[in-house]
Amino acid sequence: MTRDKHLTAEGYLSSWLDHAKTRVRLRTYEGYEGICRRYVFGHLDGLDLADVAPLDLQRLYAELLTQRDTPLSAGTVLNTHLVLTQAFGQAVRWGLIGSNPAAGAQPPRPRRTELVAVDASLVERLLKAVASSRYEVPAAVAVGTGMRRGELLGLRWADIDGDLEVARVRRSLQPTRSGLVFERPKTKRSERSVVLGSFLRPYLERQREDQRRRGEALGEDWCDEGLVIDRGDGGPMHPDTLSSGWYRKIKKSGLPHVRFHDLRHAHATLMLTKGVHPKIVSERLGHASIGITLDTYSHVLPSMQQEAARAFDELFETS
Repeated sequence: MTRDKHLTAEGYLSSWLDHAKTRVRLRTYEGYEGICRRYVFGHLDGLDLADVAPLDLQRLYAELLTQRDTPLSAGTVLNTHLVLTQAFGQAVRWGLIGSNPAAGAQPPRPRRTELVAVDASLVERLLKAVASSRYEVPAAVAVGTGMRRGELLGLRWADIDGDLEVARVRRSLQPTRSGLVFERPKTKRSERSVVLGSFLRPYLERQREDQRRRGEALGEDWCDEGLVIDRGDGGPMHPDTLSSGWYRKIKKSGLPHVRFHDLRHAHATLMLTKGVHPKIVSERLGHASIGITLDTYSHVLPSMQQEAARAFDELFETS
């Protein structure tokens, strides 16, 4: 990008978006573009890139948080700050400005979402509530492996070994404005192998047989994409369809409100409380580091500490 003393902030952001589109996943780019279009463009109107100061961004965040019609949540404003931090950071690297104005602005701190406590008993009740529905197998796979929603919807039979013992996470199904796309997981650690327990075998065997019968019934109308979880005709199920359908099913059952994503948390919590090493749990979840796992599931650690203390005491018990 050529240096222009009168390059506007919004003109620069448009150019940065063009650059970002070539470097990030489509869904990520659409998130960047949506944030700039909805929350930034218009607020920095008339400002040259070189004149943007931390106070300008601080005022932007305050406006977004307090605007009369649709005030934004602290989390959304924080995401806006993170996008602007990346964008203006690139302007520094390109030599267009001397410092990053976002580095001097302070975004709001959203409250951390409390994780829903899903124990083994509740898992059984949840699976019973969705039994024989198209949400049963996705729920079982989520709670049995800790896979993300997009990962399990992108899982193919070819990604599972012949004995249904290991699943290899190699791609994720993501919704975009142009439709559903299969993408590689967003981090290297997300590409992983997950050992499957015998808990999942009957679910997977029934699913494979059910798909065989449906495929025979539909004939040429069957979309043979080799997916473990499909929308009914072999094609990919939209992630939002899975989440909304799950929500309706659970709501009718009278069970506690458990989001589909909470099943991933349930897998992690159940593993940790059974004494599985956090590093193994982190690998199964595909976290970028064990620190993320420990931070996310810190609520489980006190009980683990107590178990450790009791185990130590047992070593020195006197008869």
